[in-house]
Amino acid sequence: MHKRKIIKGYKTLISSRSNVDTSIGKFKDGIIYTLYSDKFDSLKVGFAENDKVLEKKLSSEPLILLEMKKGNKKDLFLLITTLKELGIKCSDNFNFKYSSSLMRHLSTLGWPVGRSLYKQRKIKKELLCA
Repeated sequence: MHKRKIIKGYKTLISSRSNVDTSIGKFKDGIIYTLYSDKFDSLKVGFAENDKVLEKKLSSEPLILLEMKKGNKKDLFLLITTLKELGIKCSDNFNFKYSSSLMRHLSTLGWPVGRSLYKQRKIKKELLCA
């Protein structure tokens, strides 16, 4: 009787794992990006299906594009999950308060943040001095 329970549980485990594997293939490639808002001194990370969607977002809000690269929604969800585990909180629409530690984490995790951390600090200083 115990063998049936073990076998039954094992079959369930395999079937649920195969479901996870097939769902990973459903993520379509697009653009992952980082935007900066000098008004709120915040960063916004996100995903866009194509250039036109990203252009529309940039034209509708006063944001500075720091960098973008090819990626998919899975990349965004992994980033948000990792940052939460590191204790960095974000709003519902993936906005973060700007900080040098956040920039360091984003850079370490391979997220597009610009050519260097120095560049980001320089941008922030120029905006504060303006």
